[in-house]
Amino acid sequence: MTTSSNTYDVAIAGAGPAGTSAAIHLAKRGMRVLLLERKKFPRAKLCGEFISPECVAHFKKLGVAREIGSAGGARLTETNFYSRSGNKVTVPSEWFGNKAAAIGLSRAEMDLLLLERARQVGVIVLEDAQASDVILNNGRVSGIRLKSAGGFREYRAGITIDATGRSRALARNINKRERQKGTPDQRRPRLVAFKVHLENARVAPGACEIYFYPGGYGGLSGIEGGLSNLCFIVSALDVRRFASDPTAVLHATLLRNARAAYTLAEARVSTDWVSVALESFGRHKLVPAEGLLMIGDAAAFIDPFTGSGMLMALESGEVVAQVISDHKDKFGLGASFTNLSLEYGLRYSRTFDSRLRVSGMLRRAAFVPRLAEAAIIGFGASDWLRRKVARATRPSGESEMTGSTISRQA
Repeated sequence: MTTSSNTYDVAIAGAGPAGTSAAIHLAKRGMRVLLLERKKFPRAKLCGEFISPECVAHFKKLGVAREIGSAGGARLTETNFYSRSGNKVTVPSEWFGNKAAAIGLSRAEMDLLLLERARQVGVIVLEDAQASDVILNNGRVSGIRLKSAGGFREYRAGITIDATGRSRALARNINKRERQKGTPDQRRPRLVAFKVHLENARVAPGACEIYFYPGGYGGLSGIEGGLSNLCFIVSALDVRRFASDPTAVLHATLLRNARAAYTLAEARVSTDWVSVALESFGRHKLVPAEGLLMIGDAAAFIDPFTGSGMLMALESGEVVAQVISDHKDKFGLGASFTNLSLEYGLRYSRTFDSRLRVSGMLRRAAFVPRLAEAAIIGFGASDWLRRKVARATRPSGESEMTGSTISRQA
């Protein structure tokens, strides 16, 4: 699809799994879609790189299942949760859905495959293109202002989607204007996440390992090329205490977990460290301004230990595409945005709110070592309870998206 005009049905900022999922679904429904990405792919991305079994159904609908399956990712059959002292509880991957294994695959590889698929179905993709601001007309977002090596350029769109992840780049510009009007922003990141790829980690074959320790938790699992991905969350105070040195932070926090100390004893760093500050978990405002919708981590950040972050990203892209498509078929994209935003809020809540609540309850235990220890011992005593809690962090029959059938560390 090519056009001499800079006007689109939908403009999306952010080409992670949420943004590309939305773009592909919208393009397949006949929409003119622009997808902007501030980086050049492939690129490293902070993520647990755990693709839960339910994601396969989404890859099939998106047209990348064969490519993902051939990318050399590790086969992950179980997740082992370790308390600080070494107590363990296991959750088989087949409990999450499809009676299949999860996949350990780097975001660099997965995101590139999704982006290439977006181009194949007619999405206009611009890389090295930073969305610097939204275009506002009488208080309504009507597109994106782009900053690139060639300068600034504007792209108009009937609907704009923020899929920029935890940075929430477009929404922050809206909030910045509000703060300039006198509404202060007193939030300060309390947590920091780190990620690196390792050689020679002694992670159990076919396992994703989750470690709990004072002030945070981390995960380790295999990916393609015989490497392992380590991703962990710590207090921002600890990061400042060790002058943001990831190795020093690692030794002072995650390696206080007995299993982690054993698994990483001979591991060697094979990539640069990636880090990001985390402001909060849970829901954000889905519609921060008329004409602007949030998806993926920009809409809600679910706790990585649930292993459902990648799934939520793919799902949210499909949810927003379905809502926009339905609205266009009934009213046209030029019709009142209010109906569209209300429908999006309802479908999003029906699909995700229950698992976000469960995740929030589990988080309270995860950050307190004694509670994490007790929870691991308790869950270890009952397969029924373990399975029930694991399923509560995934789609259920009641929460699956209306209009389509929707068949863990992100």
